[in-house]
Amino acid sequence: MRITRRQAIGGLAALATLPATRLFAQGKLALPTSPITLNVADVAGNLALTQKAIENYAAAKPNLVSKITFTKAPAPELPGKLKAQQAANRLDIDLVLTGTDALSAGLEQDLWVKLLPDHSASLPDLKAIYQEPAHRMLALGKDHGVVVTYYPSGPLLEYMPDRVKKVPTTVEELLAWAKENPNKFLYARPANSGPGRTFLMGLPYLLGDSDPHDPVKGWDKTWAYLKELHKYIEYYPTGTGALMKELGEGTRDMTVSTTGWDINPRVLGVVPKEAAVAPLKGFHWVADAHYMCVPKGIAEEKLAVLLDLMSFLLTPEQQAYTYDQGYFYPGPAVKDVPLSMAPKESQDALAEFGRKEYADWIANNPIEVPLDPAAMVVAFRRWDEEVAGKKS
Repeated sequence: MRITRRQAIGGLAALATLPATRLFAQGKLALPTSPITLNVADVAGNLALTQKAIENYAAAKPNLVSKITFTKAPAPELPGKLKAQQAANRLDIDLVLTGTDALSAGLEQDLWVKLLPDHSASLPDLKAIYQEPAHRMLALGKDHGVVVTYYPSGPLLEYMPDRVKKVPTTVEELLAWAKENPNKFLYARPANSGPGRTFLMGLPYLLGDSDPHDPVKGWDKTWAYLKELHKYIEYYPTGTGALMKELGEGTRDMTVSTTGWDINPRVLGVVPKEAAVAPLKGFHWVADAHYMCVPKGIAEEKLAVLLDLMSFLLTPEQQAYTYDQGYFYPGPAVKDVPLSMAPKESQDALAEFGRKEYADWIANNPIEVPLDPAAMVVAFRRWDEEVAGKKS
């Protein structure tokens, strides 16, 4: 555990004294009369950012929660598992922490409880507390997911300076570099990789495609580019972690990255500290977020506790934990959570491995929301079939 329990004590005393009856008001679900067990499934790596805050909730509310179990799984596996459990009426997952991938698939298959505005009375005023891009990301949840963490994401190029002497500055130069250095550039499958899908959704802006939000009719340049780039790529890892290991070991010289995937692997020593990043000319950030979703079929008393947990996780004190070690940099979805509020371990890691240029890049480049869920599913499917499935 990166953060000691002692460091979490500040601010909890007041929270622990909040009356459990606050959800009994009109329009709110009744809380359980005895503590319950919550089962949290993470398919986005979000527990690196929120597990300590969730544990803080259990410590602050022993009258509501007796135990919290945590499980992790790849995003593509979750929808099928949930659907089977729901069909058998044997749901053993209460809260899902997900990125836009499983969120989208779950919406397509109607797996999630509708949270907004049905249960808005049990949640804070989200528009008032969220950072503006995080509030725009909320719309992707289609009222079935609540944003818990946010970052501007990418796409950025990450490379090893000792092996890449001429860094591409445009998408055309990137393609030329990949052609001159076959199998030295790599990116991961977009359906299961934040940097991969950020690259996929960022290309229409970089290439000047007709409609960056329509992967069917508006991405002609993007699909042509990816098919050409495919000729010089050996394979596509199924996750970003494996990709970063290859970059760190020297198998690859360059990849696409995000602020978090740049910082955190260097903090952990997976990628050398001297790895560098660069934006491509004219790029737009394609934001990313993690969501709290509740599977259909959950008991009302559990839903009442989960709504209370969501409210707790959106307080500035608990959001400060989401700085972590730069994994989702910056991390907080809500306003007014400076790094100075974060645990010392987070402050120290970002002081050493963060990049001062990020503040300028974030402030001075457009921040776009990703594709809506239905379009994202289509984009992933087309990439799988037409790019990765295409013979070189």
